[in-house]
Amino acid sequence: MSEQLAISAANLAVIESSLSALNNNISTVSGQVTEVGRELVSTKSELENLVQEFHTFVQADLKAKELQLADTRIINVRQELAKTFGHYDTVRRHTTGILQAADLSFVRKETITLATEQLMLDAPRYWLAPALVALSAWLADSRPLAERALSAALSRDDRKVSLFFALITRRGGRHLASRQWLDRYFAQQDCRALDRETVILLDAVAYGIFGAEGRAQCAARMKEWLTDLGAAAGFIDLQRQRWSAALRFMLPRIPGTEYPYLRRQCPDWSSLEPALAGARLHAQVAAWSARIFTGEIHVPPQVAVAVDDLLDKLVARFDDEELPLRRDERKLALIIEENGDKLAAEKRFDLDKEALEQTVDFTQLLTNAALNPETAGATLATQRMAIALSREWIIAAHDEISAQNRAATPLEVKLAIGNWSGTSRDGSNEGELVASLARHSLAKQTAAVAAVKLTPIHWGAVVLGVVLLFAGWPFPAVLGIAAIAWVGWVYFGLEKRRTAIIAQHTAGRENDTKLLRATLAELVDWRKDYAKADAEAEQVRASLAAANPEEHLQTRYESGRAIS
Repeated sequence: MSEQLAISAANLAVIESSLSALNNNISTVSGQVTEVGRELVSTKSELENLVQEFHTFVQADLKAKELQLADTRIINVRQELAKTFGHYDTVRRHTTGILQAADLSFVRKETITLATEQLMLDAPRYWLAPALVALSAWLADSRPLAERALSAALSRDDRKVSLFFALITRRGGRHLASRQWLDRYFAQQDCRALDRETVILLDAVAYGIFGAEGRAQCAARMKEWLTDLGAAAGFIDLQRQRWSAALRFMLPRIPGTEYPYLRRQCPDWSSLEPALAGARLHAQVAAWSARIFTGEIHVPPQVAVAVDDLLDKLVARFDDEELPLRRDERKLALIIEENGDKLAAEKRFDLDKEALEQTVDFTQLLTNAALNPETAGATLATQRMAIALSREWIIAAHDEISAQNRAATPLEVKLAIGNWSGTSRDGSNEGELVASLARHSLAKQTAAVAAVKLTPIHWGAVVLGVVLLFAGWPFPAVLGIAAIAWVGWVYFGLEKRRTAIIAQHTAGRENDTKLLRATLAELVDWRKDYAKADAEAEQVRASLAAANPEEHLQTRYESGRAIS
């Protein structure tokens, strides 16, 4: 019996040693499992970064290909323009040259006549060629030829020819003839389908080219157009929507480096970001308005020079048959400007393309001149006048955007750290949120600590160990002692695990609290930033309301007092 007990004691030492080794192995495996978990998280993060990098690479590659394709295509389009319509440019270049040569009187009238007749042979279908023949015949006092050439020009494009000679006669000081041509031009206009060259008329009015009577005539016609258009149902809503879309295109982007904590810890960031961009829009609109209305407009000192500028623009504006190629050229140029970003280029083209339409209504003409002066061919003076005439619609659109943006701005902002969530308006409830986060963390800690206890498996092992220990056979008794010893080993390690859990949750609670405070600090900054940017709305509204159309109708070349 003593021998059996000695063997049992020896075996027990071996079993204890084995259990210790087993526990170390379990700890090692547990550590390895934890490490594998970390590696899986790291691998997932790296995989997500790789996917993002691949997506970025694909987008960059597509942009590079679109850019290369646009570079190639725009050359082909311009070559086609030069091939098909290059002779039009030759005719256009002669217009002001003929007038200035006649002013200086160092080119013989016979030379001018021969030059214009040659242009007629080179471009027989182009309205400007017979118009130049008529002009040269007029300068040479050849009335029959002038009348025949004028008839040919009017048959090609009555409206352009009427505006052309309205400017020519004004340049020569023929005020009555100028008003007659202007009446002829107005008589052919439909305010719902104006020709694109009508912007030249706006330039002439803005410069005061037609004198007091002509200015009053044009101003009355424009008021008539606006009254006529305004009588249509839904007109005001349409103008507000048109300007709202234009103003929204000025929305700034919020840099990704701003408010990093709010981006990560605020589920409402998808609402906060556009709200801040909408508030900062006011500064963009103010800057746009300031660029246009700040500074002097350099009006040419002589009416002849001013008319020559307008004639250059009138004849340089391409004809309707050129429009398809000109649209393609503009679209490709925008793709190149956007470095191959076709979507961004298409958005910009959608705003520009109406300026390239054959006919537009008067309000769209104003919008084109205000927003796309280069494409529409408008001067700074015309741009100011167009904005002044459109100010009520711009203000209505701006007010609508401001109201919608304020309505969409969340008052209570949701915050989330782990599986804790809370709300704050302006960070003033920081203490309450910190306490809530601490309670949440302590509850998790308490639950985690409470979970560290002997499980039914352990108690089952104790019962089995006792049964085997008193079974009476040596080997089952050894197994029983081992089972009881294993449970004892686990039991005495529970406190160590609880201490580790408490330490882990304490560190996590400190980090989460710092994260919460940083997020709330950014929320305070965001509110200040938003309030400061949104406060500029009233300044924008006031500056737009101050744009009086009468102030932007020039009187530079009027011999008398302006007629209101």
